[in-house]
Amino acid sequence: MILEELTDKRIAVLLSGGVDSSVVVYEFARLGMHPDCFYIKIGPEEEEEWDCSSEEDLEMATAVAHKYGCKLQVIDCHREYWDEVTRYTMEKVRAGFTPNPDVMCNRLIKFGAFDAKKGHDYDLIATGHYAQTEIIDGKKWLTTSPDPVKDQTDFLAQIDDWQLKKALFPIGHYQKDEVRKIAEQEHLVNAHRKDSQGICFLGKINYNDYIRRYLGEMPGDVIELETGKRIGEHRGLWFHTIGQRKGLGFGGGPWFVVKKDIEKNILYVAHGYDPSTAYQQQFPIHDFHSLNGELPPEKITFKIRHTPDYLPATLEKTGDGRYTVHAKDKIHGVAPGQFCVVYDEHHHRCYGSGEITI
Repeated sequence: MILEELTDKRIAVLLSGGVDSSVVVYEFARLGMHPDCFYIKIGPEEEEEWDCSSEEDLEMATAVAHKYGCKLQVIDCHREYWDEVTRYTMEKVRAGFTPNPDVMCNRLIKFGAFDAKKGHDYDLIATGHYAQTEIIDGKKWLTTSPDPVKDQTDFLAQIDDWQLKKALFPIGHYQKDEVRKIAEQEHLVNAHRKDSQGICFLGKINYNDYIRRYLGEMPGDVIELETGKRIGEHRGLWFHTIGQRKGLGFGGGPWFVVKKDIEKNILYVAHGYDPSTAYQQQFPIHDFHSLNGELPPEKITFKIRHTPDYLPATLEKTGDGRYTVHAKDKIHGVAPGQFCVVYDEHHHRCYGSGEITI
Protein backbone atom coordinates (compact mmCIF):
# COMPACT_ATOMS: atom_id res chain seq x y z
CA MET A 1 0.00 0.00 0.00
CA ILE A 2 1.54 3.29 -1.12
CA LEU A 3 1.42 6.02 1.54
CA GLU A 4 0.92 8.77 -1.04
CA GLU A 5 -2.46 7.21 -1.88
CA LEU A 6 -3.72 7.51 1.70
CA THR A 7 -4.10 11.28 2.06
CA ASP A 8 -7.88 10.96 2.34
CA LYS A 9 -7.78 8.17 4.92
CA ARG A 10 -8.11 8.52 8.69
CA ILE A 11 -4.96 6.91 10.06
CA ALA A 12 -4.02 5.99 13.61
CA VAL A 13 -0.38 5.23 14.43
CA LEU A 14 0.45 2.97 17.34
CA LEU A 15 3.54 4.69 18.74
CA SER A 16 5.40 2.50 21.24
CA GLY A 17 8.46 4.64 21.94
CA GLY A 18 10.70 2.33 19.93
CA VAL A 19 12.64 3.32 16.83
CA ASP A 20 10.44 1.35 14.38
CA SER A 21 7.12 3.01 15.17
CA SER A 22 8.90 6.37 15.38
CA VAL A 23 10.11 6.02 11.80
CA VAL A 24 6.51 5.19 10.85
CA VAL A 25 5.54 8.70 12.03
CA TYR A 26 8.42 10.15 10.00
CA GLU A 27 7.21 8.30 6.89
CA PHE A 28 3.89 10.12 7.13
CA ALA A 29 5.42 13.46 8.10
CA ARG A 30 7.71 13.56 5.06
CA LEU A 31 4.54 13.51 2.94
CA GLY A 32 3.00 16.34 4.92
CA MET A 33 0.68 14.03 6.83
CA HIS A 34 0.20 14.28 10.60
CA PRO A 35 -1.70 11.20 11.77
CA ASP A 36 -3.03 10.84 15.29
CA CYS A 37 -0.68 8.79 17.47
CA PHE A 38 -1.60 6.46 20.29
CA TYR A 39 0.46 4.92 23.05
CA ILE A 40 -1.13 1.72 24.35
CA LYS A 41 -0.62 1.14 28.05
CA ILE A 42 -0.34 -2.58 28.84
CA GLY A 43 2.26 -2.53 31.65
CA PRO A 44 2.53 -4.88 34.63
CA GLU A 45 -0.37 -5.19 37.04
CA GLU A 46 1.43 -3.70 40.03
CA GLU A 47 4.09 -1.45 38.56
CA GLU A 48 5.76 -0.63 41.87
CA GLU A 49 6.88 -4.25 42.21
CA TRP A 50 8.31 -4.58 38.70
CA ASP A 51 11.17 -2.90 36.87
CA CYS A 52 9.15 -1.63 33.90
CA SER A 53 10.31 0.54 31.01
CA SER A 54 6.84 1.91 30.19
CA GLU A 55 7.58 5.38 31.58
CA GLU A 56 10.61 5.72 29.33
CA ASP A 57 8.60 4.37 26.38
CA LEU A 58 5.95 7.05 26.85
CA GLU A 59 8.58 9.79 27.11
CA MET A 60 10.10 8.67 23.81
CA ALA A 61 6.70 8.46 22.12
CA THR A 62 5.79 11.94 23.37
CA ALA A 63 9.02 13.41 22.00
CA VAL A 64 8.55 11.85 18.56
CA ALA A 65 4.90 12.92 18.26
CA HIS A 66 5.86 16.48 19.24
CA LYS A 67 8.72 16.56 16.72
CA TYR A 68 6.35 15.84 13.85
CA GLY A 69 3.38 17.88 15.05
CA CYS A 70 1.16 14.90 15.82
CA LYS A 71 -1.31 14.48 18.64
CA LEU A 72 -0.51 11.71 21.12
CA GLN A 73 -3.09 10.04 23.29
CA VAL A 74 -2.56 7.30 25.88
CA ILE A 75 -5.03 4.44 25.58
CA ASP A 76 -5.22 2.25 28.66
CA CYS A 77 -5.57 -1.40 27.62
CA HIS A 78 -4.00 -2.60 30.85
CA ARG A 79 -7.07 -4.46 32.09
CA GLU A 80 -7.80 -6.05 28.70
CA TYR A 81 -4.21 -7.28 28.48
CA TRP A 82 -4.29 -8.90 31.89
CA ASP A 83 -7.78 -10.29 31.44
CA GLU A 84 -7.12 -11.76 28.00
CA VAL A 85 -3.44 -12.16 27.12
CA THR A 86 -2.13 -12.98 30.60
CA ARG A 87 -4.97 -15.43 31.22
CA TYR A 88 -4.24 -17.12 27.88
CA THR A 89 -0.54 -17.35 28.73
CA MET A 90 -1.03 -18.73 32.24
CA GLU A 91 -3.63 -21.30 31.18
CA LYS A 92 -1.39 -22.59 28.40
CA VAL A 93 1.72 -22.69 30.56
CA ARG A 94 -0.11 -24.43 33.41
CA ALA A 95 -1.32 -27.08 30.93
CA GLY A 96 2.25 -27.72 29.80
CA PHE A 97 2.06 -25.87 26.48
CA THR A 98 4.39 -23.29 24.93
CA PRO A 99 2.28 -20.17 24.27
CA ASN A 100 3.21 -16.99 22.41
CA PRO A 101 1.77 -13.95 24.23
CA ASP A 102 3.01 -11.49 21.57
CA VAL A 103 0.92 -13.24 18.91
CA MET A 104 -2.21 -12.85 21.01
CA CYS A 105 -1.29 -9.27 21.95
CA ASN A 106 -1.48 -8.27 18.28
CA ARG A 107 -4.86 -9.95 17.82
CA LEU A 108 -6.51 -9.06 21.13
CA ILE A 109 -4.91 -5.72 22.03
CA LYS A 110 -3.16 -3.77 19.24
CA PHE A 111 -5.76 -4.63 16.61
CA GLY A 112 -8.47 -5.67 19.07
CA ALA A 113 -9.03 -3.74 22.31
CA PHE A 114 -7.51 -0.60 20.80
CA ASP A 115 -9.92 -0.76 17.89
CA ALA A 116 -12.86 -1.13 20.27
CA LYS A 117 -11.73 1.88 22.31
CA LYS A 118 -10.47 4.25 19.63
CA GLY A 119 -9.37 2.52 16.43
CA HIS A 120 -12.93 2.22 15.14
CA ASP A 121 -12.77 5.96 14.41
CA TYR A 122 -10.01 5.34 11.85
CA ASP A 123 -9.78 3.70 8.44
CA LEU A 124 -6.31 2.26 9.02
CA ILE A 125 -4.10 1.36 11.98
CA ALA A 126 -0.38 1.77 11.29
CA THR A 127 2.30 -0.04 13.30
CA GLY A 128 6.06 -0.51 13.14
CA HIS A 129 5.92 -4.21 12.31
CA TYR A 130 8.31 -5.62 9.74
CA ALA A 131 5.61 -6.99 7.45
CA GLN A 132 3.83 -5.97 4.27
CA THR A 133 0.39 -6.25 2.71
CA GLU A 134 -0.51 -6.74 -0.92
CA ILE A 135 -3.72 -6.94 -2.92
CA ILE A 136 -3.54 -10.18 -4.93
CA ASP A 137 -6.51 -11.29 -7.05
CA GLY A 138 -8.72 -8.82 -5.20
CA LYS A 139 -7.79 -10.00 -1.69
CA LYS A 140 -5.55 -8.37 0.86
CA TRP A 141 -2.67 -10.60 1.90
CA LEU A 142 -0.12 -10.43 4.68
CA THR A 143 3.28 -10.75 2.98
CA THR A 144 6.79 -11.03 4.31
CA SER A 145 9.37 -8.31 4.86
CA PRO A 146 12.60 -8.29 2.80
CA ASP A 147 14.49 -8.46 6.12
CA PRO A 148 14.25 -12.15 7.10
CA VAL A 149 15.79 -11.56 10.52
CA LYS A 150 13.28 -8.88 11.51
CA ASP A 151 10.23 -10.18 9.64
CA GLN A 152 7.26 -10.24 12.03
CA THR A 153 4.54 -11.87 9.95
CA ASP A 154 4.69 -14.81 12.37
CA PHE A 155 3.54 -12.50 15.19
CA LEU A 156 0.63 -11.30 13.02
CA ALA A 157 -0.61 -14.66 11.76
CA GLN A 158 -3.54 -14.84 14.21
CA ILE A 159 -5.16 -11.48 13.47
CA ASP A 160 -8.67 -11.55 12.00
CA ASP A 161 -9.66 -10.74 8.43
CA TRP A 162 -11.21 -7.40 9.40
CA GLN A 163 -8.07 -6.51 11.35
CA LEU A 164 -5.84 -7.31 8.36
CA LYS A 165 -8.00 -5.02 6.21
CA LYS A 166 -7.25 -2.12 8.59
CA ALA A 167 -3.56 -2.95 9.11
CA LEU A 168 -0.84 -0.74 7.62
CA PHE A 169 2.91 -1.40 7.91
CA PRO A 170 4.75 1.67 6.51
CA ILE A 171 8.29 0.42 7.23
CA GLY A 172 7.70 -3.19 6.21
CA HIS A 173 9.64 -2.75 2.96
CA TYR A 174 12.79 -1.61 4.78
CA GLN A 175 15.73 -3.52 6.22
CA LYS A 176 16.35 -2.83 9.90
CA ASP A 177 19.62 -1.00 9.22
CA GLU A 178 17.75 1.31 6.82
CA VAL A 179 15.29 2.19 9.58
CA ARG A 180 18.15 2.92 11.96
CA LYS A 181 19.78 5.14 9.34
CA ILE A 182 16.57 7.15 8.86
CA ALA A 183 16.26 7.56 12.63
CA GLU A 184 19.85 8.82 12.84
CA GLN A 185 19.38 11.24 9.94
CA GLU A 186 16.24 12.58 11.59
CA HIS A 187 18.00 12.84 14.97
CA LEU A 188 15.24 10.86 16.63
CA VAL A 189 15.61 10.65 20.39
CA ASN A 190 15.49 6.85 20.24
CA ALA A 191 17.68 6.34 17.16
CA HIS A 192 20.15 4.18 19.07
CA ARG A 193 17.72 2.58 21.48
CA LYS A 194 17.98 -1.19 21.64
CA ASP A 195 15.13 -3.30 20.30
CA SER A 196 12.82 -4.78 22.90
CA GLN A 197 13.29 -8.47 23.57
CA GLY A 198 10.90 -11.14 24.78
CA ILE A 199 7.29 -10.58 25.76
CA CYS A 200 6.12 -7.16 24.68
CA PHE A 201 5.28 -5.71 28.11
CA LEU A 202 7.89 -7.29 30.36
CA GLY A 203 10.74 -4.87 29.74
CA LYS A 204 13.50 -5.90 32.15
CA ILE A 205 11.31 -8.38 34.02
CA ASN A 206 12.66 -11.95 34.11
CA TYR A 207 10.21 -14.34 32.45
CA ASN A 208 10.61 -17.03 35.12
CA ASP A 209 9.93 -14.45 37.85
CA TYR A 210 6.78 -13.48 35.95
CA ILE A 211 5.64 -17.11 35.76
CA ARG A 212 6.54 -17.76 39.41
CA ARG A 213 4.49 -14.74 40.47
CA TYR A 214 1.29 -16.23 39.03
CA LEU A 215 1.82 -19.99 39.13
CA GLY A 216 4.27 -20.47 41.99
CA GLU A 217 6.44 -23.60 42.07
CA MET A 218 5.59 -27.30 41.83
CA PRO A 219 8.72 -29.46 42.23
CA GLY A 220 8.91 -32.77 40.41
CA ASP A 221 11.29 -35.37 39.04
CA VAL A 222 13.58 -34.92 36.05
CA ILE A 223 13.98 -38.25 34.23
CA GLU A 224 16.35 -39.24 31.42
CA LEU A 225 13.99 -40.43 28.67
CA GLU A 226 16.29 -43.13 27.25
CA THR A 227 17.19 -44.81 30.57
CA GLY A 228 14.44 -43.89 33.03
CA LYS A 229 17.10 -42.64 35.42
CA ARG A 230 16.23 -39.77 37.79
CA ILE A 231 18.83 -37.02 37.35
CA GLY A 232 17.37 -34.21 39.42
CA GLU A 233 14.37 -32.10 40.37
CA HIS A 234 12.59 -29.29 38.55
CA ARG A 235 10.80 -26.39 40.26
CA GLY A 236 7.77 -26.50 37.97
CA LEU A 237 7.13 -27.78 34.45
CA TRP A 238 6.08 -24.26 33.41
CA PHE A 239 9.66 -23.01 33.75
CA HIS A 240 10.79 -25.26 30.89
CA THR A 241 10.08 -25.53 27.17
CA ILE A 242 10.48 -28.40 24.73
CA GLY A 243 13.90 -28.15 23.10
CA GLN A 244 15.41 -26.12 25.95
CA ARG A 245 19.10 -26.73 26.58
CA LYS A 246 20.36 -23.70 28.50
CA GLY A 247 19.65 -22.97 32.14
CA LEU A 248 18.68 -26.50 33.23
CA GLY A 249 21.35 -26.72 35.94
CA PHE A 250 21.81 -30.50 35.89
CA GLY A 251 25.28 -32.02 36.02
CA GLY A 252 26.72 -34.37 33.41
CA GLY A 253 25.14 -32.54 30.51
CA PRO A 254 24.37 -31.24 28.06
CA TRP A 255 20.68 -32.05 28.50
CA PHE A 256 17.71 -31.27 26.24
CA VAL A 257 14.10 -31.03 27.39
CA VAL A 258 12.16 -33.44 25.16
CA LYS A 259 8.84 -34.18 26.93
CA LYS A 260 6.56 -33.25 29.80
CA ASP A 261 4.19 -35.55 31.69
CA ILE A 262 1.65 -33.13 33.13
CA GLU A 263 -0.30 -35.70 35.18
CA LYS A 264 2.79 -37.12 36.88
CA ASN A 265 4.65 -33.78 36.96
CA ILE A 266 7.73 -35.30 35.30
CA LEU A 267 10.19 -33.47 33.06
CA TYR A 268 11.88 -35.77 30.56
CA VAL A 269 15.30 -34.87 29.18
CA ALA A 270 17.70 -36.43 26.69
CA HIS A 271 21.49 -36.46 26.95
CA GLY A 272 23.91 -35.20 24.31
CA TYR A 273 24.53 -32.27 22.05
CA ASP A 274 22.11 -33.43 19.36
CA PRO A 275 19.80 -36.19 20.64
CA SER A 276 17.45 -37.69 18.04
CA THR A 277 14.56 -37.50 20.53
CA ALA A 278 14.73 -33.69 20.32
CA TYR A 279 13.61 -33.79 16.67
CA GLN A 280 10.38 -34.46 14.80
CA GLN A 281 9.61 -34.57 11.10
CA GLN A 282 5.83 -34.49 11.21
CA PHE A 283 3.33 -33.09 13.66
CA PRO A 284 -0.38 -32.16 13.75
CA ILE A 285 -1.83 -28.66 14.07
CA HIS A 286 -5.39 -27.74 14.95
CA ASP A 287 -7.69 -24.71 14.77
CA PHE A 288 -5.96 -23.36 11.67
CA HIS A 289 -6.68 -19.64 11.44
CA SER A 290 -6.78 -18.25 7.90
CA LEU A 291 -5.90 -14.57 7.64
CA ASN A 292 -8.19 -13.85 4.70
CA GLY A 293 -10.27 -16.97 4.17
CA GLU A 294 -7.81 -18.64 1.79
CA LEU A 295 -6.67 -22.11 2.81
CA PRO A 296 -3.04 -23.12 2.29
CA PRO A 297 -1.86 -25.34 -0.60
CA GLU A 298 -0.17 -28.71 -0.23
CA LYS A 299 3.36 -27.35 -0.76
CA ILE A 300 4.25 -24.80 1.91
CA THR A 301 6.98 -23.29 4.02
CA PHE A 302 6.49 -22.74 7.73
CA LYS A 303 7.90 -21.47 11.03
CA ILE A 304 7.32 -22.72 14.57
CA ARG A 305 9.36 -19.99 16.25
CA HIS A 306 10.68 -16.52 15.46
CA THR A 307 13.70 -17.26 13.27
CA PRO A 308 14.89 -16.10 9.82
CA ASP A 309 14.34 -19.60 8.40
CA TYR A 310 11.30 -20.76 6.44
CA LEU A 311 11.15 -24.56 6.44
CA PRO A 312 9.80 -26.53 3.44
CA ALA A 313 7.01 -29.04 3.98
CA THR A 314 3.84 -30.56 2.60
CA LEU A 315 0.53 -30.01 4.36
CA GLU A 316 -2.01 -32.82 4.72
CA LYS A 317 -5.57 -31.84 5.60
CA THR A 318 -6.98 -34.23 8.21
CA GLY A 319 -10.20 -32.51 9.26
CA ASP A 320 -11.96 -29.22 9.84
CA GLY A 321 -9.13 -26.84 10.72
CA ARG A 322 -6.76 -29.75 11.29
CA TYR A 323 -3.63 -30.55 9.32
CA THR A 324 -0.51 -32.66 9.57
CA VAL A 325 2.75 -30.94 8.67
CA HIS A 326 5.24 -33.20 6.89
CA ALA A 327 8.54 -31.33 7.06
CA LYS A 328 11.26 -31.98 4.52
CA ASP A 329 13.82 -32.25 7.31
CA LYS A 330 13.63 -33.11 10.99
CA ILE A 331 12.76 -30.10 13.15
CA HIS A 332 14.22 -29.33 16.56
CA GLY A 333 12.07 -28.37 19.53
CA VAL A 334 8.53 -28.93 18.24
CA ALA A 335 6.30 -28.21 21.23
CA PRO A 336 2.53 -28.35 21.83
CA GLY A 337 1.01 -24.89 22.10
CA GLN A 338 3.41 -23.27 19.64
CA PHE A 339 1.90 -21.65 16.57
CA CYS A 340 2.91 -23.16 13.25
CA VAL A 341 2.82 -20.24 10.80
CA VAL A 342 2.14 -21.28 7.22
CA TYR A 343 3.45 -19.55 4.07
CA ASP A 344 3.45 -20.36 0.37
CA GLU A 345 6.39 -22.37 -0.91
CA HIS A 346 8.22 -19.13 -1.79
CA HIS A 347 7.67 -17.82 1.79
CA HIS A 348 6.00 -14.68 0.45
CA ARG A 349 2.30 -14.91 1.29
CA CYS A 350 1.30 -15.81 4.84
CA TYR A 351 -1.84 -17.95 5.01
CA GLY A 352 -2.21 -17.94 8.79
CA SER A 353 -1.34 -20.29 11.64
CA GLY A 354 -2.52 -23.23 13.69
CA GLU A 355 -1.61 -24.52 17.14
CA ILE A 356 0.70 -27.51 17.34
CA THR A 357 -0.77 -30.65 18.92
CA ILE A 358 1.47 -33.48 20.10
